[in-house]
Amino acid sequence: MKKLDAFEQDILDAFEAGKLTSISPSKADLKKFKAAATATFLKDRRINIRLSTPDLMDIQARALEAGIPYQTFIASVLHKYASGRLLEKPSNLTPRSP
Repeated sequence: MKKLDAFEQDILDAFEAGKLTSISPSKADLKKFKAAATATFLKDRRINIRLSTPDLMDIQARALEAGIPYQTFIASVLHKYASGRLLEKPSNLTPRSP
C-alpha cells in the first residue's frame, strides 16, 4: 500500500475517529443530477461509419473483455474522447526533416 500524504492521513484519521458524517443531497439536487445524467446518455443521433475488418474485430474483442456490446463500447470511447477524458497517446516516431 502506498504511503498516504498529509491530507489523506487527515481524512483517514477523521474517518477512524468517527468524525465524518454522510450528507444526503436535497430533492432539488437529486432532480438536477438526474436531468444531467439523462441528457448525458440521451442518444438521439445515428451515424454510419466504415471500419476495416481487423479494426472492428479488435473493437469487438475489447468490448467483450469489458462485458458490453461493441456499439456501446464505440459510443463510450467516442464520448470519452469528445469530453476530453480520453487523450491521444503521443507518437514515439520523430517527424522527418524536409
